[in-house]
Amino acid sequence: MATICAYWLRFESATFTTYLAEMQLVVPVAVAIKIGVFGLLRMTRAWHDYVSFLDLLRLARATAVSAAFLALADSMFRHTGLLPRSIIVIDACLTTIFVGSMLSVRRVLRERKSTAPRTTDSQTRVLIVGLNKTGEAFLRAIRSGAEPNFQVVGIVAQKPRMVGREINGVPVVATLQGIVAAAHSHSVETVLLVDGELSPVDLRAVVNDCQQHDINVRVIPSVSRIVAGQVDFHPREVDIEDLLGRDAVNLDQEQLNSWLSNRVLMVTGSCGSIGSEIARQLLKFAPQKLLLVDRSETGQFHLGNELQDAIDAGTVEVIVGDITDPDRMREIVSEHRPAIMFHAAAYKHVPLMEQHPSEAVKNITKATCGLVDLAHLYDVESFVMISTDKAVNPTSVMGCCKRVAELYVQAKASHSNCRFVTVRFGNVLGSAGSVVPTFRQQIANGGPVTITHPDMTRYFMTIPEASQLVIQAGAMGRGGEIFVLDMGQPVKIVSLAEDLIRLSGLEVHKDIELKFTGLRPGEKLYEELYIDDEKRLQTVHPKILIAESEQLALKDVIKHIAELVAAAESDSTAIRNKLKTIVPRYQYDASLPQTAAARSKLQATASRAA
Repeated sequence: MATICAYWLRFESATFTTYLAEMQLVVPVAVAIKIGVFGLLRMTRAWHDYVSFLDLLRLARATAVSAAFLALADSMFRHTGLLPRSIIVIDACLTTIFVGSMLSVRRVLRERKSTAPRTTDSQTRVLIVGLNKTGEAFLRAIRSGAEPNFQVVGIVAQKPRMVGREINGVPVVATLQGIVAAAHSHSVETVLLVDGELSPVDLRAVVNDCQQHDINVRVIPSVSRIVAGQVDFHPREVDIEDLLGRDAVNLDQEQLNSWLSNRVLMVTGSCGSIGSEIARQLLKFAPQKLLLVDRSETGQFHLGNELQDAIDAGTVEVIVGDITDPDRMREIVSEHRPAIMFHAAAYKHVPLMEQHPSEAVKNITKATCGLVDLAHLYDVESFVMISTDKAVNPTSVMGCCKRVAELYVQAKASHSNCRFVTVRFGNVLGSAGSVVPTFRQQIANGGPVTITHPDMTRYFMTIPEASQLVIQAGAMGRGGEIFVLDMGQPVKIVSLAEDLIRLSGLEVHKDIELKFTGLRPGEKLYEELYIDDEKRLQTVHPKILIAESEQLALKDVIKHIAELVAAAESDSTAIRNKLKTIVPRYQYDASLPQTAAARSKLQATASRAA
């Protein structure tokens, strides 16, 4: 049909009949060529309800190839080359139009049916803020009936020039600044934010404006998270992670597969927030065996329940063991011979370690040194220690013990075939006992929300982000590096508390009070990621840097640590003095009572004086 129409358009009806004999020869050849080319390029697979622009591009390619073969056949078998080239061009264009129309008709009919008005009183009228691939997919889901609870009445764009236009038949009604007015004028009760579309500043402004005018704000999860099975395709409440605006982590999958697949891996502190998430991430790379070591029987029980399928498959083994027990750790390492160890186990609560400094030495420094020695002894290929920003210019026993552990791991690297590396980062959102769960519990109890100081700031990142970057840094390490994760901008704890209160649907100082309690022993107003004399070096990954500094000799570090462990058997003053010797930047207020016993004695003295 396309070829006949091409002749008619080219020569019109007056001369059309003169080419009938030629058409009888050309049409069968053209049809045969098109059938052959379309079959080879599998164009028959494009005939479905979900034909897309990509299918139309494939059609254009197929018709172009068919036209080329038709021209080639004409020049080879007709020495005079009588077939006008215009016929070939017009035939190709008409073929694209005719076949494209037939391909599209089913989708047009389906979408016409799906976009028929189905408005009901039970539907929630919504505005969508931003429209990337996620928002467009959600909009299609609503229009097809997959999300029948919502009726999209408008789109809010970031660029003023978009206002007045339509996207997929939905009008762009306002910019971010006019979102409240648009919601009121269109009787909208809920605003849907597309995950990752707005900057943290814009997101915070939208949430605050909407909450002040009793407009609900919910988040449409990203398509990547839906495909990964992490969330359902339903709007969720705005969370504190959204306001921090942490970008997704890009990993070198090829490098990680090569490093982790079919290997025996070991994670200490597997019940902790970071340790358990590292375990989940490692399972994605199909290890031969994943050993999860922690001394918490209850925690290991729950983790085992979560990973029961992997345990049944023989991929995961949950092990109860204390890293401060050298015999137990030797037994585990010698039996399983892990190729890679992730050391996440450590005490982390600063005030408690100020009260019990000897336990900090045993759990953080001594235990780490023991594991490092076992890794060297049993030919472990890589050892990754997780450190903290509290190790930088430390003011706490916990931070200083971590810094001593960093020094030992770094010094040992130059005397071993094992690749010893350290990964240093700040706080993670939602870890057990951290500030966010504490604030949420205080809000649930009706307040007050307690903050130590109005100027307190901290770095934050999400648990999955930190865990993924720890694994990536471990794969990049060659031995001796201290990797530092890019934590972004520090966050004021007061702002964090206020955001959590507002996200709970409450008002600061009206429903929930803020109470400042004063700095606790060992706490700093702000955290740092680099020591003053450390050089900041870039790596191939934008979120992973290296802190380079002069290393101590291994024999000196060993001597210092032996003396520190001996001091741990005496009093807290001896421990702090030795820590100060090893880490001269360590600063603490000697006038503060540092242990529970010291505080009790001070209180008794004060009572007698009264």
